[in-house]
Amino acid sequence: MQKHTEAAVLVHTAPDGKIAGRANISAYFMKIEVIEVNPFAENTCIAYDETGECVIIDPGCYTAAERERLRRFIHENGLKPVRLLNTHCHLDHVFADRFVHDTWGLGLEIHPLEQPLLERFPLVCQMYGVPFDALPPAPAAFLQPGSHITFGNTTLHILFTPGHSPGSVSFWCEEAGIVVTGDALFYESIGRTDLPGGNHAQLLDSIRRELFSLPDATVVYPGHGPVTTIRHEKEYNPFL
Repeated sequence: MQKHTEAAVLVHTAPDGKIAGRANISAYFMKIEVIEVNPFAENTCIAYDETGECVIIDPGCYTAAERERLRRFIHENGLKPVRLLNTHCHLDHVFADRFVHDTWGLGLEIHPLEQPLLERFPLVCQMYGVPFDALPPAPAAFLQPGSHITFGNTTLHILFTPGHSPGSVSFWCEEAGIVVTGDALFYESIGRTDLPGGNHAQLLDSIRRELFSLPDATVVYPGHGPVTTIRHEKEYNPFL
């Protein structure tokens, strides 16, 4: 895949710890570290800016080694985690919610429609045959679409992008020109909608209404796979 340079910095860390790709920074200083983890190859995101504050989005670290990679990156870069956010609550995106909560004392923030998925975490793990050693914490706060959250000098707008799951949200930083989409939009693909609570028509509407209304140069950080841009998906995504 071609690496895009319209905005933000991408540092994509493969399972072996090597940097797989990088995009150039714009005038606005913000970086996103992407760590690919767990059997589902999920992208755990750490977004941070020049203040050193950071937010951890969809921590899917499953093994002790993966959790140590997350902790080590934050420690070695002198970052201060201040928010724990989930785009949605499928098991591969919440494996390390408890670890982040216990390590940095952060309350979990999700859309209220995702709480039933979070509560079904043990059952879903059993269905997939995936052992787990800790339950995710209960939500400490609920994300409200149309509002925003802040950390350091950065503002993330909360976009409501359901369809893959009932309460999926995306996080858009207008200044940096990036959006974290969870499993709503991928590189030339979209999230699956055959799981409980999924809705194909709703997902297509979410993407067209919320994500395709963003500037074409916006860099997309999905929950799985490589980065892309809104422009690329408008032109080449076969589902849209």
